[in-house]
Amino acid sequence: MDQGNTAFILIAAALVLLMTPGLAFFYGGLVKAKSVISMMMLSFGALGLIGVLWVVYGYAIAFPGSEGLVPPWSIDWNAVGLSALIEVPEGAAYPPLAFVAFQATFAILTVALVSGAIADRAKFGSWMIFAAIWATIVYFPVASWVFNFGLAEDGSFAYGGWITYGMQEWFGVGAIDFAGGTAVHINAGAAALALALVLGKRVGFQKGVHVPHNPPFVLLGAGLLWFGWFGFNAGSELAADGTAALAFVNTIAAPAAALLAWLVVEKFKEGKPTSVGAASGAVAGLVAITPACASLDPVWAIVLGFIAGAVCALAIELKFKWGFDDSLDVVGIHLVGGLIGTLYIGFFAKATGLVWTGDPTQLLVQTIAAVAVLVYSFVLAWVIGFAIEKTIGFRVKNEDEVAGIDTVLHGEEGYVLENTRA
Repeated sequence: MDQGNTAFILIAAALVLLMTPGLAFFYGGLVKAKSVISMMMLSFGALGLIGVLWVVYGYAIAFPGSEGLVPPWSIDWNAVGLSALIEVPEGAAYPPLAFVAFQATFAILTVALVSGAIADRAKFGSWMIFAAIWATIVYFPVASWVFNFGLAEDGSFAYGGWITYGMQEWFGVGAIDFAGGTAVHINAGAAALALALVLGKRVGFQKGVHVPHNPPFVLLGAGLLWFGWFGFNAGSELAADGTAALAFVNTIAAPAAALLAWLVVEKFKEGKPTSVGAASGAVAGLVAITPACASLDPVWAIVLGFIAGAVCALAIELKFKWGFDDSLDVVGIHLVGGLIGTLYIGFFAKATGLVWTGDPTQLLVQTIAAVAVLVYSFVLAWVIGFAIEKTIGFRVKNEDEVAGIDTVLHGEEGYVLENTRA
């Protein structure tokens, strides 16, 4: 067992886990002051719930192993509860549970990302029910499609999900998603769009009405997300090697460029670059580079960052033009950014991209993967959300939304300046 790589994976897992509290700060700063506790609790609720489900059965669904093409919906019954994975096989590069821990943090974060679309108006209990069902029938299987693959001794695919191994067999190249452009960001962004449509618009929804109450929280959250993203991207190599180093550098370059691009667009649109824009631009670049971080030279990562920052800065306006209330721009940043990064690989991936080879196959398989995950996640998220809304209710009462839902749902206030009960 390679103790160096084992330590690398465990440290990367810890970094990715920190991203969920970072997301809570990022989202919490974007909502109004009387909803900050509720918003942050959606992330922490996902952390607790998905952490348990992953151990009980989530990993068994996401990584069923098997030989050849793994069916889209399968489970490794021996991995339920993880007891069978405690022993380290002879000759293993790292303990199986190190990989389990690393992938657990991906599942937690992906579910938490969805919550940004329903800020200020969602019941906590209903959210937890949605999160449990969506993770079970959407995230865990999609993770299997993308991340569940094994290699033979000669380096060829031995088994895997249909997005990687399947398309490798059918088209000669598999879809490239190094750290989760499809499984994490397109997946979460599509679900966010579905929930925004199910819950409807916030009271008084229009441009300029709902403004971030705490930009310093937003910047803190973005900083924690960026810090954790090094574990997200470089850690996906599962080894401290040259590929991990390339992913690490690209995780600096792309979001830095996206931050600048967002600020330029904001300057032209609004007349002033903002702190929230800087934070949002960095996150947009991080999203876009996620699937491509090991497939691009750093200069092309910068180009991707500029494109993602500019396009996402424009895409967040779509909710006002098309009339859906994606509260915290999960669609404009994660869905659009995930699509940009995933499709960009088809053009500029080293050795297989259209620009370098003249062969459109890589672009074709990237498109198939992106569309399949988008449609699958959107449809099932809409069905789950609609069923919850029509049964126990998903949205709070309008009067509670206007007053602020922290005290209604959690009996707490985010900011208590004076103890009036003393």
